[in-house]
Amino acid sequence: MASTSILSLAQIQSILKNIDLIPLIEEGFIAYSKGQSVVPPVGELLFEKPHGETHIKYGYIKGQDYYAVKIASGFPNNTSLGLPNSQGVILLFSQQSGALVSVLLDEGYLTDVRTAIASMITLKHLAPKKINKVGIVGTGIQAKLQLSYLHQVTNCKEIVVWGRKEDRVKDYQAHFKDSFYQIEAASSLAYLASECQVIITTTSAKEPLLYSDYIQPGTHITALGSDTAEKIELDPNILLQADLVVSDSIPQSQQRGEVYQARKKNCLDESKLIELGTLINDPSKGRESDHQITVADLTGVAVQDIMIATAVYTGELRMEN
Repeated sequence: MASTSILSLAQIQSILKNIDLIPLIEEGFIAYSKGQSVVPPVGELLFEKPHGETHIKYGYIKGQDYYAVKIASGFPNNTSLGLPNSQGVILLFSQQSGALVSVLLDEGYLTDVRTAIASMITLKHLAPKKINKVGIVGTGIQAKLQLSYLHQVTNCKEIVVWGRKEDRVKDYQAHFKDSFYQIEAASSLAYLASECQVIITTTSAKEPLLYSDYIQPGTHITALGSDTAEKIELDPNILLQADLVVSDSIPQSQQRGEVYQARKKNCLDESKLIELGTLINDPSKGRESDHQITVADLTGVAVQDIMIATAVYTGELRMEN
């Protein structure tokens, strides 16, 4: 029996450079929406002192070689300790024997990357044809990763960023000072929404940040932050006024995310809701004009973890051979 590989964060990052992630993650979403995967409900631990959360996501895609179990956490106070906010590990097992084939010590990095890639997939399928400016709400790891991958789906270079703290916004701008992006600090979220055709929200807010009267016709919004029942970034009326709402997992949206919050307020027309994998498989179900408002609600699905972990492990095997 082959030994279990143990991959460090540096090894994982090196392998990822040679992987085209968008089609891989799309494949996972399609399998999920076609019922070709087994994905149990999310396991969750919420902490108060200090504030933090741990998500446990696991499952398998039928016909593939491996299944995955992921533990990923976020502790916002880690910054003051000199530690990354995100931590985590992914365990990859053989579907044939149950043997542990790889331990990916990714420190939460793969979760961050697959989340960013899912965001790019929503832009690929839902963004209007003409994008003059992209709005980023938030200044943390995920907000930065958005610009790391944005060039794969749009050549837009004009970015408007909003953050609660001025120094964090300045740090965000400084982080990209040598990139081709031109990053403007938003004076308000209303200003950001008035300027941007695409808005990506990346915060852990528990009160809405964007309101329906901010949103211009033709806007696409991808909401990434609301991954527990307590979080919300969008005024539910935004989903009510949207022409199309896309969820990465309709079952998960029963318990978390912007769709969950909109349902609580009776602000969702279920006939406008489709699953991301369904949209990827049939793009005709997506945006019909540049005047429509579209919303993607991403709470994170285990198939993303399965696909990216498998790609890293098989990438390692190719390098060894």
